[in-house]
Amino acid sequence: MNSIRDLLLSSAFALGLVLPSRAQVPVFDATNYVQNVLTAARALDQVNNQIKSLENQAISLINQAKNLASLPYSSLSQLEQSINQTQQLLSGAQRIAYDIQSIDQAFTRLYPQSYSGSTSSAQLVSDAQERWKNALAGFQDALKVQATIVQNLDSTKTQLNALVSSSQSATGALQASQAGNQLVALQTKQLVDLTALLAAQGRAMALSGVGSAEAQAQATVQLDRFLTNGQGYQAQTVQMFHQ
Repeated sequence: MNSIRDLLLSSAFALGLVLPSRAQVPVFDATNYVQNVLTAARALDQVNNQIKSLENQAISLINQAKNLASLPYSSLSQLEQSINQTQQLLSGAQRIAYDIQSIDQAFTRLYPQSYSGSTSSAQLVSDAQERWKNALAGFQDALKVQATIVQNLDSTKTQLNALVSSSQSATGALQASQAGNQLVALQTKQLVDLTALLAAQGRAMALSGVGSAEAQAQATVQLDRFLTNGQGYQAQTVQMFHQ
């Protein structure tokens, strides 16, 4: 009977149906499990923080690249061309230039404070014609400057629209700053045009005004000459009909 029992037990052990009396059953350690979970959570949180830090650094580098990006549009050449055109008009002023020495020479010759009695009538007439030509040239130069400024209005409008659009679509601080600087340059160009226009108009009015003043001085000399030269009227016998 014992042999049969031992045989059955041996078979049960072989099939895993019966455990030996000395077998160790594993015990679940809750404290150790919690500690392992906390450790894994901390490690995962550190990894997430590192990923977030790398993302922030990448965003910062992208923003720095945008801030350093140059504005693709530039109106500098157009502004310089417009200013040079206005400057050439002023530099090419007819007859009396925008030059102190030239003005002094013209006034000494054509705009004296007074004429002497020995000045010939031909000289008076010649000087009057020269002054009239100076005034006419001054008005013509002023009209040229006005026409140039008006013609540049379309170009100024185009540049203004382009700069405002570039400023609004700027991706970084540098682009916004460059767009703002070009807008200031455009305003400066408009001030240059306004200054040139005022100078041209002022020159024309000055030449016209000084010509009128000089005409009065010349008229005074001519009147004195008319009243003093020659003999006055003397009565004499005149034969009206043949006797």
